[in-house]
Amino acid sequence: MSNLSHENAQNLIDQIVNQVNSIILGKDTVIRLALNCILASGHLLIEDLPGVGKTTLAHALAQSLGMDFSRIQFTSDLLPADILGVSVYEQTSHKFHFHKGPIFSNMILADEINRATPKTQSALLEAMEEHQVSIEGETRQLPDPFFVIATQNPTYQIGTFPLPESQLDRFLMKISLGYPDEAAERELLKGTSRRTMLTKLNSIVNPEQLKQLQESVSRIFVSDPLIEYIQTIVQQSRNSKEILLGLSPRAGLAILHAARAWALMAGRDHVLPDDVQAVLTSVIAHRLKPVEDEHIDGTDLARQLLLTPVI
Repeated sequence: MSNLSHENAQNLIDQIVNQVNSIILGKDTVIRLALNCILASGHLLIEDLPGVGKTTLAHALAQSLGMDFSRIQFTSDLLPADILGVSVYEQTSHKFHFHKGPIFSNMILADEINRATPKTQSALLEAMEEHQVSIEGETRQLPDPFFVIATQNPTYQIGTFPLPESQLDRFLMKISLGYPDEAAERELLKGTSRRTMLTKLNSIVNPEQLKQLQESVSRIFVSDPLIEYIQTIVQQSRNSKEILLGLSPRAGLAILHAARAWALMAGRDHVLPDDVQAVLTSVIAHRLKPVEDEHIDGTDLARQLLLTPVI
């Protein structure tokens, strides 16, 4: 597999962003963060109110990246077997045959993940971390590349089960779309149905090219002072009296991977402090909990860590 040139990588990324921007209006930064997460080989959590475009964003990304796509609607009665698959006895062969569940796709949309019970939520843990699933004593590999985009409604809504810390930590980033601005909403009301537009999207890259883009991310240079800067942020979180648990080593790696991807998207072959600051809140906010004050959320705590001085 040949490496993509820097110019080709930049051209493909710009095409993907522009195409998704034609579907999700007025949300360029959010779209870039979502693509950044995929380029950094991470899973994405989108938390927002129903109807703001979470599912549409996932569809648009899957179409643009040329990936097999499965949508799983999480409900309180969903079972792990509904996600992973199940063996069924067939009379003709007198054998059990495994029927793959929707998890065996390149991209999974776990829609309203926090409406399912913790047991069903945990069915995704091994898949997200190991890119494999263990079913009935047998380990089965998932497609490569493999991504989970999960959506969740705010936890104050009725019928939700908050994701445990172990599950939240599997998501590289968490983002929110929010309401569109007036101009974007006016265009939505006047324009073509987004569902119709999704069917007409082109696949700008294929899975092999996506893997090449991910390899380009891993080759982005990170200087020692930049590593020290990320370490300082992580250490600050552990020393803070307002944060219940500091950032884990996995979180530090997540910051590094996301910053590399952001540098690639900006057309650079090296990471700057600006890249770290651009992705930091989305990478760590869902990993932070306040010690006492319930009015402070992870986003507020992440913004405090953004004030960490550059070394």
